[in-house]
Amino acid sequence: MSEAETPSFEMTWSSTTSSGYCSQEDSDSELEQYFTARTSLVRRPRRDQDEPAQRETPDLSQAETEQKIKDYNGQINSNLFMSLNKDGSYTGFIKVQLKLVRPVSVPSSKKPPSLQDARRGTGRSTAVKRRTSFYLPKDAIKHLHVLSRTRAREVIEALLRKFMVVDDPRKFALFERTERHGQVYFRKLSDDEQPLKLRLLAGPSEKALSFVLKENDSGEVNWDAFSMPELHNFLRILQREEEEHLRQILQKYSCCRQKIQEALHACPLG
Repeated sequence: MSEAETPSFEMTWSSTTSSGYCSQEDSDSELEQYFTARTSLVRRPRRDQDEPAQRETPDLSQAETEQKIKDYNGQINSNLFMSLNKDGSYTGFIKVQLKLVRPVSVPSSKKPPSLQDARRGTGRSTAVKRRTSFYLPKDAIKHLHVLSRTRAREVIEALLRKFMVVDDPRKFALFERTERHGQVYFRKLSDDEQPLKLRLLAGPSEKALSFVLKENDSGEVNWDAFSMPELHNFLRILQREEEEHLRQILQKYSCCRQKIQEALHACPLG
C-alpha cells in the first residue's frame, strides 16, 4: 500500500502521556486516571444509528467495472483516480478518518511521529524508558492507495503501521459511515469486506459513504487482545472498585439499620 500525497494537510501529534498499562511502577492515581477516566469498559449510548453488520454487494462484470470506474473518475475533483488493471482488479484511494477516544501505544524505542513521518514511512527515534501511550490527533485523516481485493482488516493493519501503533489490531474496527435524510448511520465492516469496492459502488460522495477507524466496542470486551500487564492492572482496578462498592453498600445498610433502631427507641412502650 502507498499513501496519497496531500501537501495541504499538515498535522503533528498531540501531547503524550505515560501508559497506564506498561509498567507496575505506575502509581495508583495514574492507573485510576487511565483506566477509569480514559478507558472505561462501559458502553456509552450512541447518538448515531447502527446498520446491519453485513451488506450484500453485487458482483460486477469486467465491462460494468470499467464503466463504474469511468463514471467515478469523471465525478472527482482531485487526482485520486481509480485505475483498472489487466487482470480485472483495480486500484484507487480510500480516505479514512481516525476517531479514537482512547490512547494508543508505540514501542518504547520510538517517539510519536508527525504525520509527515508517517507519510515517509519512517519515524524519528528517541529512547524512552518504557512503552508510551498518547492520543492520536482528533479527526486525523489518512489516504491509502489500495487494491480492490484489499480487505478491511488489512486496511486497519496498514493504518496502525503508518502510525507505528503496537496495539492489537483486534482492538480497532473499520466503519462505514453514511448519511441519509439527515441521519448518520454507522456499520462495522467485517474483516473480509473490500473497502475500495464499496467506494466504487457508492461513488465519490462522502455523504453516500466514508470510512472511519474507531475502537472495536462490540459490547463484549475481547480480553485476549490485551497484554499481561494490562490484564493485571485491570484486575487491580476491578478489585478497588469492588471494595468501594462493598463499602458503600455496608454504609447504606448500616445507616438504614440505625434509623430503624432510633425509631424503635422512640416508640412508647405498650
